[in-house]
Amino acid sequence: GTIRPQGAKNEALQVISAVLLTKEEVVISNIPEILDIKNLILLLEGMGVEVKRLDKGVYSFKAENVDKDYIASADFVSKCAKLRGSVMVVGPLLARFGHAYFPKPGGDKIGRRRVDTHIVGMTKLGAEQSWDQSRKAFYLRVPEGQKLKGSYMLLDEASVTGTANILMTAVFAEGETTIYNAACEPYLQQLCKMLNAMGARISGIASNLLTIEGVESLGGCTHTALPDMIEVGSFIGMAAMTRSEITIKNVSYENL
Repeated sequence: GTIRPQGAKNEALQVISAVLLTKEEVVISNIPEILDIKNLILLLEGMGVEVKRLDKGVYSFKAENVDKDYIASADFVSKCAKLRGSVMVVGPLLARFGHAYFPKPGGDKIGRRRVDTHIVGMTKLGAEQSWDQSRKAFYLRVPEGQKLKGSYMLLDEASVTGTANILMTAVFAEGETTIYNAACEPYLQQLCKMLNAMGARISGIASNLLTIEGVESLGGCTHTALPDMIEVGSFIGMAAMTRSEITIKNVSYENL
């Protein structure tokens, strides 16, 4: 028969986190309504983001009144530590509010999950890093009276989440940021396209050399997430296993 893959979780975690970069409304379609995503949306609502479910998989976000005290609270840091996808809110919070806690990530246990790439990239943009023993989290902040500044950096690994986090931090950094050995997967390209639609200036999309010209602020936009490639691949495997004909709709063929 005919089957449709759901939206890509790994893209949704990035683009939903990016709504924190603007006070204006952002509407995202093809969001997979799964536990990880629902938990991230609950986390945003707890921060004061106005969220509306417009239709199945279609959500409106407005991060106009983010609670600055809550994002520095022990409760917020503890919730972030339990949710793997929460690492993606660190860059936007640091860029827009000048500080963010970065707990060691939880989520699925599939080997070592390094956060070095994220933190090294953010410190290269001018953030100071310290370890908060009481909250068991890194604390990143822009020094008093200073701003994030563009920088050249060579990532030690082409980390997708690391590239995304640094990218979201760099959109407000003064001057030019160059990220070499950047991840260039389709989901990251989608984040770049969404940020550009909001008013960012990112070039080199789809290559491993990204250049970001810092801007003062970002606006709203509409965005549609790609289908989940792993799910598409699983359905292709399913057709092979059953030796049958399956039609897979909405596959984003050019990105497979």
